[in-house]
Amino acid sequence: MTLFDGSEPIRARSLPRRTVAGMWALVIAALVLVVLTFLPTAYVIQRPGPVYDTIGTAESADGEAVPLIEVSGADTYETEGTLDLTTVQVVGNRDRTPSWFELALAWLDPSRAVVPIESVFPAGVTTEQREEENAVLMVDSQAEATAAALSELGYDVGARVEVADIAGDDAPAAGLIEPGDRILSADGTAVADATELREAIQAGGGAPVEIEYERDGEQGSVSVTPEESTIEGETAWLVGITLTTAFDFPFDVKIQLDNVGGPSAGMMFALGIVDVLTPGALNGGEAVAGTGTIAADGTVGPIGGIRQKLYGARDAGAEWFLAPASNCNEVVGHVPDGLQVFSVETLEDSLAALDAISAGDTGELPVCTAG
Repeated sequence: MTLFDGSEPIRARSLPRRTVAGMWALVIAALVLVVLTFLPTAYVIQRPGPVYDTIGTAESADGEAVPLIEVSGADTYETEGTLDLTTVQVVGNRDRTPSWFELALAWLDPSRAVVPIESVFPAGVTTEQREEENAVLMVDSQAEATAAALSELGYDVGARVEVADIAGDDAPAAGLIEPGDRILSADGTAVADATELREAIQAGGGAPVEIEYERDGEQGSVSVTPEESTIEGETAWLVGITLTTAFDFPFDVKIQLDNVGGPSAGMMFALGIVDVLTPGALNGGEAVAGTGTIAADGTVGPIGGIRQKLYGARDAGAEWFLAPASNCNEVVGHVPDGLQVFSVETLEDSLAALDAISAGDTGELPVCTAG
């Protein structure tokens, strides 16, 4: 074919075969990308969530700013700086998983993580059930944090072990022990927490256990024969009760934080409570963040999403971060610029870290190392 531009004839040239192949490859890749966008996936994305200052304010259900930690019946003191608790947001659920395109973008973002959906939403558990479980864990963590903080300050918190639930009508304890019973002892040994009762039951090797309890102000005892079960590949003897630790606090400590679930804010709650109840600023007015579960005895435990929480803390302006020692392997090599991370195992360790930060002398504080 000959083309004319009004002067000399111009002959059309065919495109090189390599160029045509490249263009088709781009078209096919684009089509594949479009198809993948609509295909379901088996993953969700974890990303940094909101950050809340435990010595600051939070928004109530009515949209009003209220103290995140409010104490009634005891002297409180002014605070400075921040003691931020960090959270993780999950993008996707079993009803709507992220697209492959969204997953690809998340893989390239160091502040995000792509995880199997089963690790966040176990099979058979609805989103509503998961939210309910996390709400219960949050309530428990607030009680444990209050107990740890007040115990650290020398208060008697009156800890007691109570039965929360019975595992069905065919459980060994069914008809013998009731929800609300306070467990006093097992085979004559006083029980201070769920672990001690568990140990007493295991020590019997399946033999009947004499459990002393208190119900409606009256004491009683029953003999319960445990049944054998396998938990994570190990044999255990169970009586079929769920325990909780209740406390009698000397005054009211109210933690006001909506729409956040799970137990990982425990340590930061405890630090906030101690700061509110003691003169001066624990952190020396610095911006400090952290995470970690906490037990009433002050033990700090591991949490999930530590890498996302590091980025969330840095983006919120924190310069220092307190991380559970048991999460250190996930921390090494993933600390964002501008943030310094210290390893803690107990509430006492956390308080020591804040004291060093306040004094500007952090050289001796433990940091996370590989392995």
